[in-house]
Amino acid sequence: MVEAMNVFQDAIDGRADVAGAAGSAELSSFLYEIEQGRSSCPYHYEFVDEWLLVVAGPIAVRTPGGERVLDTGALARFPAGPAGAHKLMNHGDTPARVLMFSVNRGPAVSIYPDSNKVGVWTDGFDPEGLIFVRDAAVPWSHGEDGWDRAD
Repeated sequence: MVEAMNVFQDAIDGRADVAGAAGSAELSSFLYEIEQGRSSCPYHYEFVDEWLLVVAGPIAVRTPGGERVLDTGALARFPAGPAGAHKLMNHGDTPARVLMFSVNRGPAVSIYPDSNKVGVWTDGFDPEGLIFVRDAAVPWSHGEDGWDRAD
């Protein structure tokens, strides 16, 4: 039997793992319900394309080019890397719904420019991930004394 979800009507608690519920290992797809005056995530970009389908809008999208309002039915692509940075916000009077989808490739890495953080998700995409402040970065050789010896 094919697993199905009604993205317009099914009740969700903020976020639903649509692809996971359907048993997909290749696609990452989440349905978000964004309350009035709220956002689904901080401003960020990833290293895979992300797609947005506005299920119930309008929804404001912040990108490197500024803010734009997308209405129900709008489909948008956020390219991999800094050019695809985005934040979804609901400035409307009713809850909004969006479907976000991309390839399910690990490890997944997100960059958060506003807070200078990096998020890394490995091992089955632990929802908490590992979040690092970029200023705490060390050279690749840190702690690798003797790495160049064969002993």
